[in-house]
Amino acid sequence: MEERLQKYMASCGVASRRKCEEIILGGEVKVNGSLVSELGIKVDPLKDKVEYKGEIITKEENKVYIMLNKPEGYITSVKDEKGRKTILDIVNVKERIYPIGRLDYDSSGLIILTNDGDIYNKIIHPREELIKKYVALVKGEVLEKDIKLFNTGIDIGGYKTAPADIKVLSYDRGMSTVEVSIHEGKNRQIRKMFAAIGYEVVGLNRISIGDIKLKYLKKGEWRELNSEELNYINRL
Repeated sequence: MEERLQKYMASCGVASRRKCEEIILGGEVKVNGSLVSELGIKVDPLKDKVEYKGEIITKEENKVYIMLNKPEGYITSVKDEKGRKTILDIVNVKERIYPIGRLDYDSSGLIILTNDGDIYNKIIHPREELIKKYVALVKGEVLEKDIKLFNTGIDIGGYKTAPADIKVLSYDRGMSTVEVSIHEGKNRQIRKMFAAIGYEVVGLNRISIGDIKLKYLKKGEWRELNSEELNYINRL
């Protein structure tokens, strides 16, 4: 049965569907020996030969779904042009997997990796907004007036964020530990939100994506998602 080229490539574990579209438009894919550089092309996995970077790609028979507690100092990417360590230096499996979403180099916490393009899209583009929770360590005492600013949205430089929930967990030795819940995913959003109102974030850890929770997984550790977690994602 025919399917769109980018969907087929995602199911082969090349990258997310959106990234595969960029790869196609960049002229890096051949179908039956001919270079393609436009979207809309369909392929039959049983008849057509698809090449990427000179290699014939095929669907991953074994689907992999992994939860990682990313430590600071790792790039949320398959590779890095600057030679920095990536999360695939931690998660070593034979399947070609890619991360769903991102976490900053200097942030830690929950990242999900897979070679299943459908699961990727369910998390990136869910029918309902997924709440992502973070615990941030912030210099200074976060006050009630600051909480109200988060609750109404903050201008982070030409963009006003959606309302966010924030709860102060503790204040000690000039540092506030706060829990922040957002459904957006702008680059370095939480750090920018705090910076816009005069605070510096010195530590940031994502603890959940929707109902998928990091719980007791230590930094640098990873495990496969369980059936309950996969059922939750499939219902999104």
